[in-house]
Amino acid sequence: MTQWTVYILKCSDKSYYTGITNNLKKRLDDHTSGKGAKYMRGRTPFDLVFNEPHPDRSSASKRECEIKKLTKTEKVILITQGR
Repeated sequence: MTQWTVYILKCSDKSYYTGITNNLKKRLDDHTSGKGAKYMRGRTPFDLVFNEPHPDRSSASKRECEIKKLTKTEKVILITQGR
């Protein structure tokens, strides 16, 4: 069974990017090289500030949607306090 990860990146412009993946290292490499999400292009370097494991893609996608609906302040609290 493949484990999925929900992650948050803090971009160079101080914005936050939230995504999911089943291979975090590869996904971060993709973002760094410009092959990842268009949003990340021009916002490197970035820091991985949060990651949360999920047993399947469905639960990871649901959590990603929840996080994307948060305000920036709420995301900072999530990052600081964890789940």
